[in-house]
Amino acid sequence: MKKILFGSVLTLAVLFVLRSCWEDRKAESILRENSMLIEQQIRNVSKLIVTEGHFAEVYNYRDSQELFGPLITADKKALVVVNAEVTVAYDLGQIDFEVDEATKTLRIVGIPDPEIKIAPDFEYYDVSADYLNPFTASDYNRIKKNVNASLMEKVETSNLKSNAQNRLISELSKFYVLTNSMGWTLWYGNRPVNHNWTELFPAE
Repeated sequence: MKKILFGSVLTLAVLFVLRSCWEDRKAESILRENSMLIEQQIRNVSKLIVTEGHFAEVYNYRDSQELFGPLITADKKALVVVNAEVTVAYDLGQIDFEVDEATKTLRIVGIPDPEIKIAPDFEYYDVSADYLNPFTASDYNRIKKNVNASLMEKVETSNLKSNAQNRLISELSKFYVLTNSMGWTLWYGNRPVNHNWTELFPAE
């Protein structure tokens, strides 16, 4: 009788240990699957976000050179009309992130800065120059440099960058939905993220 009782207790103990090991392995497998799913979803979201805008600029270019003192000058001028397509882009493929299975945490370490590209189309009107002060390549380069600087100032004061940032926040919100649905936590740098990403970004 004692042998039977001992055998039964031993069998139950073995079954308990096996079940515990199986449950631990199952939990570890689910954790690993969740981690892989999060990394896969980040790769799926890692795309190029592009916001486009159109800007126009009218630029008057003038240059004078003194020939024999201030009384005699050689002048040149041009009226330049510029239409430019501007894009503000975030390459989410460059997001730096860490997945911590032990704490069930997805940490966004770094987000790429926006890339601003200006594609101007120059049309020259009323171009005139004296024989002793002709238009040269340096004049056209100076015009392009000044126009690009002026266009960049317009972009900075427009709502183009803020619109691009809003699109960025919309994409990043998908990370919160994903981690929250799986019982994970989301951090951006050293701050936890709730449903409102806007608090983590300065206003443009």
